[in-house]
Amino acid sequence: MKSWPTPFVPAVPGHGEPIRLHDVRSGQQRPLEVDGTASMYVCGITPYDATHLGHAATYVTFDVLGRALRDAGHEVRYVQNVTDVDDPLLERAARDGVDWRDLATSEIDLYREDMTALGVLPPDALCGVVESMDEIAAAVRGLLERGVAYRLPVPPGEGADGGGEDVYLDLGQAPTFGTVSGWDQAAMDEVFADRGGDPGRAGKRGRFDPLLWRGARDGEPAWDADGLGAGRPGWHIECTAIALHHLGHPLDVQGGGTDLVFPHHEMSAVQSVALTGDPVFARQYTHQAMVGLDGSKMSKSKGNLVLVSALRREGVDPVALRLLLLAQHYRAEWEYTDALLDDARRRLERWRRAMSTNGGVPAEATIAAVRAAVADDLDTAGALRAVDDWCERTLAGGAEDAGAPGLVARTVDAILGVRL
Repeated sequence: MKSWPTPFVPAVPGHGEPIRLHDVRSGQQRPLEVDGTASMYVCGITPYDATHLGHAATYVTFDVLGRALRDAGHEVRYVQNVTDVDDPLLERAARDGVDWRDLATSEIDLYREDMTALGVLPPDALCGVVESMDEIAAAVRGLLERGVAYRLPVPPGEGADGGGEDVYLDLGQAPTFGTVSGWDQAAMDEVFADRGGDPGRAGKRGRFDPLLWRGARDGEPAWDADGLGAGRPGWHIECTAIALHHLGHPLDVQGGGTDLVFPHHEMSAVQSVALTGDPVFARQYTHQAMVGLDGSKMSKSKGNLVLVSALRREGVDPVALRLLLLAQHYRAEWEYTDALLDDARRRLERWRRAMSTNGGVPAEATIAAVRAAVADDLDTAGALRAVDDWCERTLAGGAEDAGAPGLVARTVDAILGVRL
């Protein structure tokens, strides 16, 4: 699948610090240990609606991580999926009377435009589920061959041809299940059904067993797969298969929003362990906190969205939107307000004034402070404050270092993705 254009990343003197990230699995901040090229997999969009600020926050966060890794001297291999066939997409297309493929195409195009406007570096591989069907089906067959998956007949009256089979993973044979989230069964039960699970499906061996392959149903798209019959993938196996195919195992970083910790990232990891025998799917699990509006999480299902594309149409500078997102720590939940956007606009105007001067206070300490903040669990808010301090001192008539404004501008562009 086509990604979006790669923006130019300027060089900054020196190099970044080793990065320390909060790891969801251990609950601790840990050094990100990279052996060779850093591999990063971030779960992408289900393209049934436009990119909202919650999505944007996630992709800006991992964009900063990728930039920081490169600034620290690492090569980065970044993969992102697009769930371009799934129940919410099919339901929205049916509601609106459009072909699901046309809906997916239009929303993916808009997503590319939003990411380009926000200055997000594109993934090395942007992988749709439809184009990855062979790899996904092979993973399901592999799990069946290993005896850790089982088949159930499609319930009577549901199958497209009166037959067909669904395939599930047997979590009873998965001793690592639960180690990513650390949740107990009660906590899992609270969200499993709302996040795509089917705990009440008759015949399942365990209520949390994830669907690997959904046998063909009337009115639903289906693909013929050797050994599986006509159908389409379950949600979680998509990411397992795409990540393993493009990055191998273990990954250095598995990322996404906090709503993916369970069941999505839990299941992705368990499936990988069952396929490969490697007990570690990802060395680090990092998650973006939810963004809210009017007292609840920003959600397509609730409709309480602030869309990046809508703000851009209103004339909001995308650089100001990026500064708004960077001003929040990625692990802290926050709510969008117009006041936050106004603050970002004022910061952008102040930065542009300071960095267009003929000279300023020396830049070296500011560059070091930006790098140190980002290395400290992606403290982008702290990095912004370091630049604010340089701007204030420069605008107040600080020392006239002719090269300082350009150096600071290159730093915020390369490391924070803020192009002035």
